[in-house]
Amino acid sequence: MQHLSGGLRTLLRWHSMALIFVSFAVSVPLLVAQSSAALWQSIGPYGGDARSFAEVPGQSQHLYLGGTNTWIFESLDGGQTWSRLGRVDSSDDLIVDDIVVDATDHQTVYAGVWRVDRPDGGLYISHDGGHLWKPVDALKGQSVRSLAQAASDPNILAAGTLEGVYRSKDHGATWDLISPVGSKEIHEVESLAIDPQNPDILYAGTWHLPWKTKDGGQTWQNIKQGVIDDSDVFSIILDPAHPNIVYASACSGIYKSENSGELFRKVQGIPATARRTRVLMQDPRNREVVYAGTTEGLYRTRDGGHTWTALTGPEVVINDIYLDAAQTGHILLATDSGGVLASTDNGATFAESNHGFSARKVEAFVADARDPRRILAGVVNDKSNGGVFMTVDGGSSWAHLANGLDGRDVFTLAEAKDGTTLAGTGHGIFALEAGEGFADPHWVMRSSIVNHGTRLVTINNAGHKVNREEAITLPPRQMSSRVAAFDLSGEVWIAATGDGIFTSTDEAATWQGGLVLGSAAYHSVAVWDGELLAARREGVVFSRDKGKTWAPMRLPSRLKDIRRVAFSREGDLWIGAGDGVYLSRDKGESWFWLEKVPVRDVDDLAYDADTDRMLVSSRSNQILYSIEPSSFAFSQTRTGYRLFLARSAGGIRFAASLQDGVLMEPPVGVQR
Repeated sequence: MQHLSGGLRTLLRWHSMALIFVSFAVSVPLLVAQSSAALWQSIGPYGGDARSFAEVPGQSQHLYLGGTNTWIFESLDGGQTWSRLGRVDSSDDLIVDDIVVDATDHQTVYAGVWRVDRPDGGLYISHDGGHLWKPVDALKGQSVRSLAQAASDPNILAAGTLEGVYRSKDHGATWDLISPVGSKEIHEVESLAIDPQNPDILYAGTWHLPWKTKDGGQTWQNIKQGVIDDSDVFSIILDPAHPNIVYASACSGIYKSENSGELFRKVQGIPATARRTRVLMQDPRNREVVYAGTTEGLYRTRDGGHTWTALTGPEVVINDIYLDAAQTGHILLATDSGGVLASTDNGATFAESNHGFSARKVEAFVADARDPRRILAGVVNDKSNGGVFMTVDGGSSWAHLANGLDGRDVFTLAEAKDGTTLAGTGHGIFALEAGEGFADPHWVMRSSIVNHGTRLVTINNAGHKVNREEAITLPPRQMSSRVAAFDLSGEVWIAATGDGIFTSTDEAATWQGGLVLGSAAYHSVAVWDGELLAARREGVVFSRDKGKTWAPMRLPSRLKDIRRVAFSREGDLWIGAGDGVYLSRDKGESWFWLEKVPVRDVDDLAYDADTDRMLVSSRSNQILYSIEPSSFAFSQTRTGYRLFLARSAGGIRFAASLQDGVLMEPPVGVQR
């Protein structure tokens, strides 16, 4: 957990700051200017999904780290700080699950990668210490799940893929499939281990039991004696001094063999709920000490597997373990959501060690217009490790503001003129509050829905029964759905949620609203000069009476997939859609389609008042477009990351990326 920095009190003086809410859009006008600035920089918040470690042999301070966004990170101080080193591929969704630094040439680094959504990936190799990478043609398109180099002969490497086991005998120059072609048994190879004394002996853990070859893959033996049938084998390790001792972890538990895999016995002592042990690691100083990284925490045995002790809580999901052979008690964990956790006291305590490593999905942020170093970022998919993060120094350090959110994802953030900060989550609206002296910042739910209505009552008037309408207040209820967007810039605040469109006239103390035109599927809102707008995929509605009544807006018949609505300075209405950008200068009576915009898959657009330009972005590319409203002239800037949204504060443009945290454009004059 990251703790609050010393600048917290300054940052929390919300009522004295003019903050702006930032969101993304894509726009392309008719005259094009191509930016030649350097690629943008990821500035945090730090953490996210960390997948794999690798040490440069003999240099315990020099480490590599793989994540879920195609990047390789590097540390030169034993994991205290990290820096982006290189991207193995131009895509941004490759999971770097295995990194091997060549034992004889430390400038040569191998990375095995795969994709979540389809059987794809590959093996990549770098000859300059991880800066530049190229794919290995023989494994192109293979989902590489495991990678190993032979200790007794570094020329030999092995790679486990969904298709089987591949082997190279020439430092990775050429590869051969050594498991039977089309095998229905030896495929989906999740783990590998090469005998430290004989490189022809290789163990392979599949999604259905372990296998072994003693002759470099000419023949294979199913070593399942003692292992529960159909066990996914996640990790295999061999004792380097006594390779007949084999540990294997599976979905059914941890197993140990003392006769080279001929017979396994199940290790007792780890709870059944934590039996998905993703990684095993033997202490290089004491072979009786083995660590087990599970989906419910870190365990350790000091007696060769007879008894085990939990070193972390069950909320920690561990993907890899690094044990520092040069520094007693130094342990690193690569975890889901929490990034890197470090211990210097032999596992008694762990703390985040993520400075420079950012792999978070940011879907919302707020930047201070007067001091762009102050930023709040809302993240998703990180549970208790997510919520909202804050920096007061332009991303050099971040504080975790999650108290009160209870692990909720944050999909939108907004700052009102009076300093109120709201977070829209997957389950309601929250306001940021602080205790006396701006201490103890926490989030408080502000999701009370109080609607007003009428009912028909019958009264006796001079002996005659008369019906009349009577104003009533409906019983309050709590908003329980996802909040997609806010606009707090006007007298009336508006929110688009899964329950419908809601407005507030009392600074979010209560909300009124619900379904509009029979629909709750509104995801974008905008306010200008008292007019409220809300958009769903199929249309836009507007209100001129503070949200009491709504009417549909006239739209072009071809406009079907609306992603975002926004106003520019003169009240011109902009729509970002699946087929591009639309503009109306007369409240929707007529529309321009900016057909020469070079991108059609528009996800977000937002007005930048400082430059009088509309910022437009798409999740499908890495380009930020900036459109001048009067002339439609536009510029396009390559950021180097796929964007979620973009904003400007204090003359600096920022963006949220799909997997790389908050981005910031480099200073003017910095070249590629």
